[in-house]
Amino acid sequence: MADVTPLTIRDFQVFKGFLSPQAQADMVEDIRQIAAVAPFVAPVTPRGQPMSVRMTSAGSVGWVTDRAGYRYQAHHPGGQAWPDIPASVLSVWAAVSGVDRAPDCCLINYYGESARMGMHQDKDEASFDWPVVSISLGDDALFRMGNRSRGGRTESLWLTSGDVVVMSGAARLCYHGVDRIRYQSARLLPKGGRINLTLRVVT
Repeated sequence: MADVTPLTIRDFQVFKGFLSPQAQADMVEDIRQIAAVAPFVAPVTPRGQPMSVRMTSAGSVGWVTDRAGYRYQAHHPGGQAWPDIPASVLSVWAAVSGVDRAPDCCLINYYGESARMGMHQDKDEASFDWPVVSISLGDDALFRMGNRSRGGRTESLWLTSGDVVVMSGAARLCYHGVDRIRYQSARLLPKGGRINLTLRVVT
């Protein structure tokens, strides 16, 4: 991991180039092992609308969405327990989060060619005093940062493979999203696409 001074954009801390190419490759292999136990699923919103990303999780709980609502739960939709969060991922949290407590959940989203993520807040956790740490792997993504309420001026930044974003303090409940990816802009994933990991303290 690089000793990188973060950029601060609208209170979001952005660590550009935080992970070396080898660290990125090692983390992808750890994610493959997670997916072998807890496969990626195609989620739907509570209204039944399909999301464009595929997702899985690691940790004591995972974030899920279906007709029953948005929530954290202790098992994969298939019924099995979530795998542990890999040491490679926890080391990033330890380096940038600024807190001593380990995360409960690592949500893993895969973005294919046309995937995106609408503007949203991360607010299903019991407390918002803990940071959210986001790790980008693979194709470039246009990350949009907004405000604590919908609407108003936003700023966008291209995140590349190995970048890390920390949302804490004033940024913790700011709206954010991914407008698009540059498909096959990186070589990390043989078939293209982007993996995004978000680490959260849930309880």
